[in-house]
Parts: sequence; structure tokens; C-alpha cells
Amino acid sequence: MKRSRRVKILATLGPASNDISVIEELARAGADVFRINMSHASHDVLRETVDKIRAVEKKIRYPIGILVDLQGPKLRVGKFADGSVMLTQGETFTLDASDTPGDKNRVHLPHPEIFSSVKTGERLLLDDGKLELRVTANSDEAINCEVVYGGKLSDRKGISLPDTILTVGVLTDKDRADLQAALEVDADWIALSFVQRPEDIIDVRKLVQGRAGVMAKIEKPQAIEKLDEIIKLSDAIMIARGDLGVEMPLEMVPGLQKRMIRMCRRQGKPVIVATQMLESMITAPVPTRAEVSDVSIAVFEGADAIMLSAESASGSYPVQAVATMNKIAVAVEHDDNFMRIIRAQATEPEATASDAISAATRQVAETLDLAAIVTYTSSGSTGIRASRERPAKPIIALSPKLSTVRRLSIVWGLHCVQTEDAISLDDMVDRACSIAYIEGLARPGDRVAITAGVPLGTPGATNMLRIAFVGQDGAGGS
Repeated sequence: MKRSRRVKILATLGPASNDISVIEELARAGADVFRINMSHASHDVLRETVDKIRAVEKKIRYPIGILVDLQGPKLRVGKFADGSVMLTQGETFTLDASDTPGDKNRVHLPHPEIFSSVKTGERLLLDDGKLELRVTANSDEAINCEVVYGGKLSDRKGISLPDTILTVGVLTDKDRADLQAALEVDADWIALSFVQRPEDIIDVRKLVQGRAGVMAKIEKPQAIEKLDEIIKLSDAIMIARGDLGVEMPLEMVPGLQKRMIRMCRRQGKPVIVATQMLESMITAPVPTRAEVSDVSIAVFEGADAIMLSAESASGSYPVQAVATMNKIAVAVEHDDNFMRIIRAQATEPEATASDAISAATRQVAETLDLAAIVTYTSSGSTGIRASRERPAKPIIALSPKLSTVRRLSIVWGLHCVQTEDAISLDDMVDRACSIAYIEGLARPGDRVAITAGVPLGTPGATNMLRIAFVGQDGAGGS
């Protein structure tokens, strides 16, 4: 099974899609990676869902990535005596440490770390940004605020801190337990919510120890200030536009999306655009024109993957949502302007043999009109380098490690295949040509470009480029 597009599709599983038959339909419709949101999944549900995904993977014989998304700190106000209150602009309102039911003047805030972190003048956003408070004074017991934008505030509504850096780490006790459970079921990616500082990534990497890729979700303004460092420390980035749009002016988000995609491409890190991409398809079988445009822009910008959240997890049309996203991506990538736009965003290769070989491979493949680029990659770095060049030709990533093949399923343009390591250069050529033929990406008489690290199996040391003919039987020849 091969895709007719380069951008990958990440679909969230949930009540509407956790049946094994629906998971298979989603994969056949175009889903390359499945996301399990630990905000809504128990460890038992996690294990059951992973088993279903792996059973589908075995049936369709196509590698599927699994992303486990950690919940992160959920900051919420307490409860009110009457269930809700109305806050009026210009009035005062207090968040305090008392757990007694709230009223129109105050409410419990069960997060002591906030009291020690906020400063006078900072904003507090409630209920997804519908209400805004500004801090006028604070102590270890209370935060006094002025209501900037009022409205109805109900029990347990969320609170966002766009101006505040919390002094505690980003991992909660629940996240640590969920992370361990995800590693036990061999998840391919761990997504870290509410990243604020580079240190947040370092803490998680110490726990993961290379057993999964670490993906930083960019949804806090504080992360934007440290973006370059966070990208360097992460294995991939998710642009979580929902929360980002709550805590920052909405008109800034499109520019940030473009900036982050280019930064990630320059550093060779996969980047996912997420949140509200086909939101109307939660309840409707077709998207709006604005949503189609939104998905198209992410594809034109060269994002590695585009993500569905509630559309595939709890919506009425999960398979149609994936199929629609697939159709949009295919149409964009067949547009006459697509490769010109992608190429205009290209970055100069770094002064390393690996980067130079990858850049040269793209140019050779396009100049000689080769059928495909075949990369041997043990750790995945060679495949990611090939993808960063955004070639017009298909990329086949070969690896002896199933974990690498699955992890690379989120990377732009890579058709991933698990195969035994080559034992010699001739075997490497024969294997590359044969797989290109079997996978339907090359025909007898075509030529392919092959990149690898010599000695064979040396991680991260791409230093060889070879051009080979695909023979009548699929075997290779120089």
C-alpha cells in the first residue's frame, strides 16, 4: 500500500473510531499515524487501542505510527455555590486557596503553583479565553483581579496563563504514569503538552531514554520565546493552534505557523499542524471552504503532517474526514505551483557530508529523472535528511528496525519499509532496486538513487550516493 501524497495524516482515535474495523478503514482512507489522547484514555484503553492498531498494521502490511499525547497540567477553577456566576467588566474578582464554594466575588483555585508564579499586571484567561482577568495584587493565599472581559463563569472551567511561566515542571504525576504506560506498549511518539521552556523537553528525554520520539506541542506564548532551543531539543514539533490561539492574538497564529514550519525544516525536525483543521466535519459530511483552504495552506507550506482531532475521535464522520483530508492533500501536491513553492522555502544544507549527500541526491534524482530515492537508515536520521530536501521524487526509507520504520511514518515523503540490513554494497543495490520494484515505485529499466552510510549500518553517517538500474526481475545493476 502506497500513498499518492507526501504529507502525512495523523488521526486521533476516540469513541467514534476505536473499533478495529474503523481503524482499518481510517488507515486505508489515508491515516499514517494514530494519536491516543491521554486526557480521555485509561491505561487499559491505551493497551487495547495499541493492540488494535498493531493488528491492523499486520493485516494491511503498512507501517503505522502511534502517538501518545500526554494531558499535561489541566488548570481549572473550583466550584460555585450556585454552579456559576456572572462576572462584570470593571469589577473585582479573587482566586484564592479556600476550598469553600465560590460566589460572585471569589472562587477556589486548586493550584498553589499559580499563586507563587503570577505577577501584578499579568492576564488570566478563563473558559478558553472567553473571560479575561488582570492581576492587581497577589499573595500565597489569593490573587486579586480586575475583570477585563466578563461573562458567565461555571464550575471547573479552565484557566490559561499567557503571561506567566510556572515554576513547576510540565509533567504531572498522571503524565509520568501515562508516559511509563506508553513506553511499555512501544509507542512511537510521545507528545508533551504545555511546553514552556527547553528544560521541559530535557526532563522528558531523561525518562524516555530514546525509546520513543519526543514531540513538543507548541501551545504557549512562553514557548515561542524559546522556540529555537525547544526545536533543537525535540524530535518533532506539533503546532497546537487551538490553545495557541487562546493565549495569543488569533491574527498572529498563521504567521507563527509559517515561521515554525520553516524553522523545523531548517533544523530537520518533523512538524505537524494540528487543531480545527476540518472542525465542521465533526457534525457534517463535508468541510467548509475555509477549512479546505486551511488544510491546503499547511500542505503548501511543507508541513510533514496534518492532524485531525475531534473530527476522527468523536465526530459523526471519522472516515470521511480522513478521506477528505487525503483528497485535499493530493490535489494540492498535484498543483503546478506546489513544487515551486516548496522549493522556494528550501534551506541551505549544513556543512556536513550527510547533508551534502542528501542535497546532491535530490538534485541528481530530479536532473536525471530517476524513479525514486532509496535511503538506508538505521536511526532514521538519513531518512529525515532526505525528506528535508523535499524532492519531487518518491523517497523509500529502508531500515532493519521496525521501531525506526514506524517512527518515520510521520515524516514528509517517506515510504517506509522494514528490511534486513544489507551485507554488502551489491546486496544493498539489489535490495534497494527490488524493494522499489515490489512497492510499485519503480519499473524495470528505471533508475534509482541510493544513499547510505559506509561502513553499512553506521548510524547517522550518510556518505555514499549510487545510481542503479532496476532490472527485469527487480534486481539492481550499476
